[in-house]
Amino acid sequence: MDRRELLAKIAAFPLFAGVLAEDLLSGNYRSIFKGQGIEFDEVRHYEPGDDVRSIDWNVSARFGTPYVKMYREEREMTVCIILDNSASMHASAGGELTRYEQGVLAAALVAFSAERAGQRVSAVFFDHEICRIFPPRKGRAHTMALISAALENRPHGKGTGLGAALAGAGRLLKRRSLLVVISDYLCLKWEHEIGDMSRRHDVIALRISSPLDREISGSGLLTLEDPETGLKIRAPTAFPGFRSAWADWHEERRRLWEAICRRSGAAQLELSTAEDALSGLMNFFGERRRS
Repeated sequence: MDRRELLAKIAAFPLFAGVLAEDLLSGNYRSIFKGQGIEFDEVRHYEPGDDVRSIDWNVSARFGTPYVKMYREEREMTVCIILDNSASMHASAGGELTRYEQGVLAAALVAFSAERAGQRVSAVFFDHEICRIFPPRKGRAHTMALISAALENRPHGKGTGLGAALAGAGRLLKRRSLLVVISDYLCLKWEHEIGDMSRRHDVIALRISSPLDREISGSGLLTLEDPETGLKIRAPTAFPGFRSAWADWHEERRRLWEAICRRSGAAQLELSTAEDALSGLMNFFGERRRS
């Protein structure tokens, strides 16, 4: 899909951002703010059941009766989008969209929804290393600049530096935030970093898959090239044994991703290039809110 067609899809997203914004900030929203960004509001008389640690001893001594401090939560956070720009994301996915294009659509939906909710949006783009960082900001101009930069992205090296991107986001985000990590997760050495980020932030691991991951068709020898390494093989796609092994390998990678996310505490969402990104995200966040 070319840039004009992608922009035509993205142009309609602000119309749906209001619905998605409500669900995006639900679910673990309160846990994101627990103990974070709390501001002093007032003092009131101590009541049975109040936490004794909240007693304001200075005020209590002045009036001769116990008072407690009351706080309110600051209802603002940062939504950080970590987008994989590696070669494997740009490779053909056997359909209308590449994995990267589907990833951009998902990133645009998240960005518009966060903007609609009045939250700050930041982003980290990476291939084998971090390519570009957008510090947290508000506003439509910032959102459009982020999306425009994502549409211009092309991989500049071999490999996928997901671990480095997660560590970079950790340095960027000073307070607990919502991270949406968009990748095909066909890489190594990111397990420790996503666990570390999940302890400090609310992390959603969004895995972009392809129908080709489950089924590859052909009637003879097909040349396949690894976009990350350039390695080529002649694949006997007509053989049921090869097609079965192909599907098994991809299923093993999917289960590994799932196990790592579950162990780290990151929420999991798989989005195929054959799916509608809007429907996929709305179903995920809606279910997250209800649960």
